[in-house]
Amino acid sequence: MQLVIAEKPSVAQSIAGVLGATERKDGYMEGNDYIVSWCVGHLIELAQPESYDEALQKWTYESLPIIPDTWQHEVKSDTKAQYKVLYQLMHDNRVDSVVCATDAGREGELIFRLTYNTAGCDKPMQRLWISSMEESAIKEGFSNLRPGSEYDHLYESALCRQEADWLVGINGTRLFTVLYGGKALKVGRVQTPTLAMLVDREAKIMNFKKEAYYVAHILGNGLDAVSEHIRDKAEAEKIAGACVNGQALVTAVVKEEKWVAPPKLYDLTTLQRDANRLFGFTAKQTLEYTQSLYEKKLVTYPRTDSQYLSDDMEGTARNVIEAIFNSLLFEQNIMFNPDVKKVLNSKKVTDHHAIIPTMEIVKQDLKAIPESEMKILSLCANRLLCATAEKHIYNSTKAELTCNGMVFKVSGKEIWKNGWKDFENLFKSSYQITDGKSDTNGEKKLPELTKGMTIAVNDTKVSEHFTQPPKHYTEDSLLSAMERAGSEDMDDDVERKGLGTPATRADIIEKLVKDGFVKREKKQMIPTEDGMKLITVLPDVVKSPKLTADWENELTQISKGEVSAGQFMAGIKAMVSDLVKTYHSVSDEQKNMFGAGNTQEVFGTCPKCGGDVVKGKFGAYCKNKCGINVSRALGVQLSDTQVKSLLAGKKILVKGLKGKKGNYDAYLIPENIEDFSYTKDGKEIKGSQYKFKMEFPTRKGKQG
Repeated sequence: MQLVIAEKPSVAQSIAGVLGATERKDGYMEGNDYIVSWCVGHLIELAQPESYDEALQKWTYESLPIIPDTWQHEVKSDTKAQYKVLYQLMHDNRVDSVVCATDAGREGELIFRLTYNTAGCDKPMQRLWISSMEESAIKEGFSNLRPGSEYDHLYESALCRQEADWLVGINGTRLFTVLYGGKALKVGRVQTPTLAMLVDREAKIMNFKKEAYYVAHILGNGLDAVSEHIRDKAEAEKIAGACVNGQALVTAVVKEEKWVAPPKLYDLTTLQRDANRLFGFTAKQTLEYTQSLYEKKLVTYPRTDSQYLSDDMEGTARNVIEAIFNSLLFEQNIMFNPDVKKVLNSKKVTDHHAIIPTMEIVKQDLKAIPESEMKILSLCANRLLCATAEKHIYNSTKAELTCNGMVFKVSGKEIWKNGWKDFENLFKSSYQITDGKSDTNGEKKLPELTKGMTIAVNDTKVSEHFTQPPKHYTEDSLLSAMERAGSEDMDDDVERKGLGTPATRADIIEKLVKDGFVKREKKQMIPTEDGMKLITVLPDVVKSPKLTADWENELTQISKGEVSAGQFMAGIKAMVSDLVKTYHSVSDEQKNMFGAGNTQEVFGTCPKCGGDVVKGKFGAYCKNKCGINVSRALGVQLSDTQVKSLLAGKKILVKGLKGKKGNYDAYLIPENIEDFSYTKDGKEIKGSQYKFKMEFPTRKGKQG
């Protein structure tokens, strides 16, 4: 009998259905000579420092660096029950082999192997490696199971990632927390360089000095030609004035046919970026929605860094495109002859191919899919249509005119064939999206111009403009920056560049918000005051995007057997040891940088911006003053204990709520946060508050 271990119960259920293991047991499914069970994410984690030595429970400089000689793992407290089920199944005499069916990637490999090894299982192990949860993909995967040993290097890479994050996180966090007076200063192998990029951008914005410049215009024959930027307004007015009622000579005309290639298919990062730009979804939300669609068999595996399909998927792609036209995902009558070959490239497919819909889209009732998931599914479908459509072709005209010895320039654009942008425009109009991107960028078709012709100047003007500071990062641009970090210093043939992986970047951003180092303001990601301070005190070795990008590339090389795990870990251990030796004391003034000695009690983390919620004179409030109301619920003042429970995501019993029929008691369960506004004394007051679900206490009384 084969024991199949998936990563989540929902995935295990799909696999069990295909294999015929339909008999439900406690923690697993059984039938047809298969047992199918599951992990619940990471069942096993690295032990905390105090597990190695009780003295390490206390944070001191003298105890650093903490570098275990032999790594210890422990079962997570909240998943012990499922681990016990898996342990018993692995040692069940009926089981003669085990199939690793966790997510086909680095973290999936780690989840399974740690469970397999901790349980002391020595039964033969095979690997299921699939990119879709469709029945046909699962059947094909089981008919082509690979020996588990083929993925040993991937497991080594995953272990190195886990151990490196532990070493940098534990030692860096304890070192700088102890040095700077006790506020938890969290340091992470990937999150700290990400924060450094945000702080660097914020510093450039804060130090930016706006400067005015002027542009002289001449207008005539439907043209608006402009001068170069001019610093002095009087000079611009003089240039414009000299051309009043004059003649402009066309001195140069350049006409070109230009084109914009169709976009590539989605990998996870580009999907997250578009979902943020178009719908305002966070990277974490996009991953969750796409993962849910994957488990519903509607899209292929989401945690991919490839934007191509393998060469053998031409037929699949054509069938899916036809299915898109036959489903709710596309309701326009368009003649379409897709060029599928342009999205096929096996050499550029690593662990998994690009994210595309599956054939299930014509079998399932898409009206039952939540709106947020439908947006992601529609994005993936539209991208497949765009990627296989024709080029967007336009004619570009650039001309130079001379008037009174001054050169003026004008440019125009005429679309010749809209190509793939037809699909993009239909998608945007269906969701009423105006993202500020225009095909013409404000340029329109110019009248026919030839070199040597003259244009009568009908009017002139001077316009004032200002230099613009760099823009704040959004999650879209931050994900792009994380993906490209360090790449300018790497060779083109380096496979993986940047900070983190497509699968981990969303969590890194969420950690920065949760720890209070970054706040969200609409779509913008802005470092908090503590985030800015933290980066000013940390050394380059822990905040360098280049160094972290190098590590990520090394981890990829370990997974291919090109770099040894020992070599990588030796470098991490040396870095941590040097860090502790180099940074051993700070001045008393520096110790007060992070509010040492501030006795305000912290109740928890703000659900809106990630800042500290503290006890104030008039109730709990967020230190970042982001506008969240956490001290009252439905008009009732909350106790300190209730606020703490609320911030921890727990339900609270609130007595004395006012209703139409009198006062009542209810359990309030926090679901999310919502904005509110009202007018008081003619002034609009805005803020945010918890949105609750209610449960009512069971009334004690006689039955009957």
